[in-house]
Amino acid sequence: MRDLSFRKLTSRDKMRKVITTSEIVDKQGVHSIVHRHFICFVKEVVNNQPKPPEPYVYVLKEQDNKKHKGRFFCKVRGSVYAVSNNKLFLLIFMHTLKINLAAIKQNLVN
Repeated sequence: MRDLSFRKLTSRDKMRKVITTSEIVDKQGVHSIVHRHFICFVKEVVNNQPKPPEPYVYVLKEQDNKKHKGRFFCKVRGSVYAVSNNKLFLLIFMHTLKINLAAIKQNLVN
């Protein structure tokens, strides 16, 4: 079984975009849930603006052998400068990935 959901949201002023996906899969005795989330902001850079935020990476991995479960989480944040129509823009982004794994209990038939 596989369930997918996808959302794409754009702000009215077109300066913020959010994309999310979720996937649920039951395959080979493993139930997995994967969530991806991407946010992007666009700001025009004018004189004397503060520095962009510092890049950031966070990773968490947990495994529970007694409960047969695992979890992975990753967050990446950064920024990029871009030029369009002789204007300077700052693109600030954040991406998160969350994965949960669990063993499916099998019913044994004798």
